[in-house]
Amino acid sequence: MPSSFGVYLIGFIILIIGLAFGAYLAGAPPVWIGVGIVCLIGIGVLTGVTRTTRREQADSGAGKRTY
Repeated sequence: MPSSFGVYLIGFIILIIGLAFGAYLAGAPPVWIGVGIVCLIGIGVLTGVTRTTRREQADSGAGKRTY
């Protein structure tokens, strides 16, 4: 079974391809389409990592007393 990060990234890449194709059809210059693609990939990786990482509990030692 693929990891949730991989599935998230594949979906985000499909979204980026659709947006880039739409920008091309709208007449946007290819240089700016490329800039948008690079920025969106960076945003996708950042959000994918933050949404799929396991968060450690900050109070992992709370409630435990050692004497």
